[in-house]
Amino acid sequence: MNEKAIETHKRLLEKFGEPIWRNPLPAIDELVSTFLSQNTNDVNRDRAFDSLRAKFPTWEEVRDAPEAEVIEAVRVAGLANQKGPNIQRALRQISDERGELDLDFLKEMPIEEARAWLTKFKGVGPKTAAIVLLFSLGMPAFPVDTHVYRVTGRVGLRPEKISVEKAHPYLENVFPPESYYAVHLNIIRLGREICKARKPNCAACPLLEICDAAPL
Repeated sequence: MNEKAIETHKRLLEKFGEPIWRNPLPAIDELVSTFLSQNTNDVNRDRAFDSLRAKFPTWEEVRDAPEAEVIEAVRVAGLANQKGPNIQRALRQISDERGELDLDFLKEMPIEEARAWLTKFKGVGPKTAAIVLLFSLGMPAFPVDTHVYRVTGRVGLRPEKISVEKAHPYLENVFPPESYYAVHLNIIRLGREICKARKPNCAACPLLEICDAAPL
């Protein structure tokens, strides 16, 4: 399985190149952004994030604002009645525990402790935690979104029946840690452009020769 993962990474690099996501955000910003990204697209996530920062220039102001105003500021991201309170609750808990709104201390923790610290907040699951750890803090975590889950299942990089939650630690053991950043982003691109949920374009797929679901 590890050999197949390495081959997957190699083929995706040959197809798409070395991916670069947006400029890294501070971890607290990434946490809020990832709250907003749940069940919406990147455009609406960013619109909601920009709206929130325009209305409340600091995270302390977001934390202390009237709940209704935060909900209204992030409404474009959808599920605002859940996301707004979850963001404020997390900011308050971080302030209460740490005395400041900064997550850089997580870099000094073992990865599993850092993951557990993040996932104790309501609305923070393994994907949200992994995104913060990988993209903001440079820690070896592998986020599994809907595209990664679908593609890895089709290709045969994980057991078919494994849950999304259990797929996170499983795939972290399959892929080399140094590949997490690039392979995560390239699998997402593959899932969006080629290995779509409906009517995947197998003929154009760089993984065709190693894919369990490839047409005979």
